[in-house]
Amino acid sequence: MSKHENKDAGNAAVLMLQGTASDVGKSVVTAALCRIFMQDGYRTAPFKSQNMALNSYVTADGKEIGRAQGMQAEACGIEATTDMNPILIKPTHDMHAQIVVHGRPLANMSAASYRSDYLPTAKATVMEALGRLRSAYDIVVMEGAGSPAEINLKDRDIVNMNLAGWADAPVILVADIDRGGVFAFLVGTLELLEPHERKRVKGFIINKFRGDLSLLQPGLDWLEERTGIPVLGVLPYIVDIRLEAEDSVVLESLPQKQQRDDASDIDIAVIRSPRISNFTDVDPLREEPGVNVRFVSKSAELGKPDVIILPGTKNTLGDLAYIRSEGFETAIAEAMHASGAQLVGICGGYQMLGQKLSDPHGLENPHAQEMEGLGYLPLATIFAEEKRTVRVRGQLLRDCPILPGGWDNSNPVPVEGYEIHMGSTTLLDEPKAAACPLFEVAEAGAELKTEGCGLTDGHVWGTYLHGIFHNDEFRGQWLNGIREAKGLERAEAAFSVKELKEKEFDRVAKTVRQHLRMDVVYKLMGIG
Repeated sequence: MSKHENKDAGNAAVLMLQGTASDVGKSVVTAALCRIFMQDGYRTAPFKSQNMALNSYVTADGKEIGRAQGMQAEACGIEATTDMNPILIKPTHDMHAQIVVHGRPLANMSAASYRSDYLPTAKATVMEALGRLRSAYDIVVMEGAGSPAEINLKDRDIVNMNLAGWADAPVILVADIDRGGVFAFLVGTLELLEPHERKRVKGFIINKFRGDLSLLQPGLDWLEERTGIPVLGVLPYIVDIRLEAEDSVVLESLPQKQQRDDASDIDIAVIRSPRISNFTDVDPLREEPGVNVRFVSKSAELGKPDVIILPGTKNTLGDLAYIRSEGFETAIAEAMHASGAQLVGICGGYQMLGQKLSDPHGLENPHAQEMEGLGYLPLATIFAEEKRTVRVRGQLLRDCPILPGGWDNSNPVPVEGYEIHMGSTTLLDEPKAAACPLFEVAEAGAELKTEGCGLTDGHVWGTYLHGIFHNDEFRGQWLNGIREAKGLERAEAAFSVKELKEKEFDRVAKTVRQHLRMDVVYKLMGIG
């Protein structure tokens, strides 16, 4: 039974986290609070009305939402739904984006048309979704976006202070001290808010602190005296947070190894294109002992890796043009010739590996409706107006030796993942090289179908399956195949992705609980 007995049914408590800027840690703090409330016995759900992100998540019913809200739902121990992120904005190219409403594409819009034509009608969509969550849960943790003090955007805001007012939610303002100027960020944000908005701010969280708290205390005292608002907690800088990131801005703060690490058994280079999406696909590889993963944005950084990964992208044609303009096409060929590097493509990267890409409807680029692929796989892709978003599961095909070295295909290797793409890819009738499908998978209640494609020598393969490396057995077998091809010893399974994520939710929640005045947080929500 829920502990939340002092709220009327259908009127769950709400708490809103807003930030002084983007990437101050709102998503992680939200996830931590979701886990804390769940641990304390409350049915809890996350909510972000509007999310601009290229890392997305597929719900159990095949709908697309922001990755952060999917991750936060997992922190709550529940299945994610589109009510948790009813509006998702996925940038396609400069000043244009695909607008996804309740998990389905609505339209491609310019920033101006979205603001003038769609936002005035969005309140009903947002509040109906929030209302359903408040009817089903005890606590809804709401996350804002960017800063609430963007003067040019406030009149049509649906994600920060206007939303807090509609929901009558107390607001905690989060600031990142690691980037400097934390007191200016907090006081400046308050100064730019309207008086009624300022009254909604009930507390501050200072995030990512490193150092001696006693040296910060005079500043905290001044801040509370200056604003009349309490500092609810100073959260320490949590090293190596292993929770899935919302968007590629987080790549700026990752250790960017541009050269291979000779101490590692396996060196993996991930090509970072301008519209990279769902790069969380490679997160499990970054946790593997003896595996070095580095994101490279210049061809000179590629070197001679063991594996080159072309990840997902929101604009395959645009990022393929970027890969060519930056000299990656030649650098990839040279690395494969010099070191026998394996080439892997996921989703948009998979499409790039083929012979031809066609965009007859101008969905990605109205000026380039056809483009030659990189030509490694005998595939043709046509971009369609209907988007495919499904979860699938199945297994590796036993009769297709796609991986190098000692691949053990005596037993079926299970796989599961999710697809998010607008292209349809087919195997050409007259392939230039021997190739075969990789998996047989199906969505719930459907028949198994073959998926993916790879050369039979195992050096090139691709798939639409996001999350392919989150499959522990597949990932372990694949890495051991690479090790054996290099004359190295096989390694035992290092970890379970699911168990690692659960431990990480608990670790981050424990840290936040230790440094945050949770009694005050509960009182802000009206929970004694």
